[in-house]
Amino acid sequence: MKIYCKNTQEYVSMLGGEKVIDLLPRLNSELPFRPICAYVNNKTEDLNYPLYSPKQVEFLSIESATGKRVYVRSLCMMLYKVIYEIMPDVTLRIDHSIAGGHYCRLTRNDETVIPDKALIESIIERLGLLRDADIPFRRQERLTEDVIEIYRKQGLEAKVTLLETLHELYTTYYKLGEVADGFYGPLAPTTGFITDYDLRQYKKGFLLFPLNHQETEKLLAQNPPQEKMYRAFTDQLRFNYMIRVKNVGELNRAVADKRTPGLINVAEAMHEKLIGKISDEIANRRKEGSGGIVLVAGPSSSGKTTTTKRLAIQLATNLIVPKMISLDDYFVDREDTPKDDTGDYDFESLYALDLERLNSDLKKLLAGETVNIPTYSFELGKRIEKEKPLKLEHNDVLLMEGIHGLNPELTGTISSDNVFKVYVSALTTLKIDNHNWISTSDNRLLRRIVRDHKYRGTSAYESIRRWPSVRRGEEKWIFPFSENADATFNSSLIFELGVMKEYAMPLLKEVPRDKVAYSEAYRLMKLLSYFEPIPADQIPTTSLLREFLGGSSFNY
Repeated sequence: MKIYCKNTQEYVSMLGGEKVIDLLPRLNSELPFRPICAYVNNKTEDLNYPLYSPKQVEFLSIESATGKRVYVRSLCMMLYKVIYEIMPDVTLRIDHSIAGGHYCRLTRNDETVIPDKALIESIIERLGLLRDADIPFRRQERLTEDVIEIYRKQGLEAKVTLLETLHELYTTYYKLGEVADGFYGPLAPTTGFITDYDLRQYKKGFLLFPLNHQETEKLLAQNPPQEKMYRAFTDQLRFNYMIRVKNVGELNRAVADKRTPGLINVAEAMHEKLIGKISDEIANRRKEGSGGIVLVAGPSSSGKTTTTKRLAIQLATNLIVPKMISLDDYFVDREDTPKDDTGDYDFESLYALDLERLNSDLKKLLAGETVNIPTYSFELGKRIEKEKPLKLEHNDVLLMEGIHGLNPELTGTISSDNVFKVYVSALTTLKIDNHNWISTSDNRLLRRIVRDHKYRGTSAYESIRRWPSVRRGEEKWIFPFSENADATFNSSLIFELGVMKEYAMPLLKEVPRDKVAYSEAYRLMKLLSYFEPIPADQIPTTSLLREFLGGSSFNY
């Protein structure tokens, strides 16, 4: 049979049952990188994946987004093996990403085990021994009831719960030596591929970095551990424990037991409480004569718009009148818009805004003057002047939503006392199990796919194709400033992917299989497959989730 290698654009003859990795020595030219995995017909597979029929293969390096995920998953299994062997009565919990690493906790009977310096050094040493031993990650498939028994013997109860709710006949898992673990994506061929890693004590646990020591030092110098982000994650984790839904298996059980209406009500009430608390903080600032400008910022599909509208309602209960303007109206004319590296207009750049005009108008408003707010015409690509006067009275605040709200340069000539900054992000704390977290980025991408299809007629293929560019903009213009916020609002809802499943799945299935974007669509479908569906009619019309699903009582 013939296998087409996309990297070298050549066909190679192979025997049925040979593995993807066996293709490498038969290529006419050597790859310029060491592959860690491959796309096989645009689906991510490990290098030991057997080939039984003609396929297209594209090898991927650890520099690719997919390769990085494979690398991190493999590192996490190595970490689990080390912890299991030196502390078999301890549970490893890999909670979420923060500060460029992955926050990990150790617990014994649900009590936190705080790692000391000696334990961290011992883990690093043992990871090195595993790496040097170059042990294979062995992919296995067995009857689910057998895999459940394997996991139960290792104390992996979250995995047991998940498998019991999925009702699959067979389950795929990996073995590293005699230790078993499961991931919702492939791993590297051997531990020898995992050359760089670092651990740092942090709070009551530690951060796991897929970097070497020098790279970690550089990362932390540029992006120190995010205290405000950590508190937002921790508050949500405590909430998850309180409602007894820490992982997807427990959420699926809540669906089966018909407990989701109560769960939804409590989660929505928590959102309202947090927004009310932010409103109270703004009100206190106003009493002190400051905080006249409120900026709401966050990455794509974080729910900024609904958060801003709900915040406006809460401010009214504090006898504050919110007056809203859009930063979009301060765009410079299109021909003056900066361009990105590809030569396209960079509308996400801070300098796509007329900062001088914005700051001038804000100063006048704070001084009690009347300002005529500009209007930007996206059709003409120009700012036009209409009669749109605005004045701030004593009990008013100016409420502005936009991606650059946390950037100090946005309001560079305004005293910081007059600006209150709110950061909104879907900081997902629900986990698939203790070793598999749900990426905040994936949560937002699913929101965007559903919203853009409903309101903008954009296909899932286009949303996925554009997502890397969106992410690059966020990395440059949003995430570096998240700790500048006066308040952080976690817009994630613990039940939302169960609701999103029935909206997103049909759209993801429409992504053409001959496109590279299919690999992302397939991965997202795999993620959603773990969730029992939750009917959308249980979601209130004021829910932030309605911004993406439709049916909101707010106008957008």
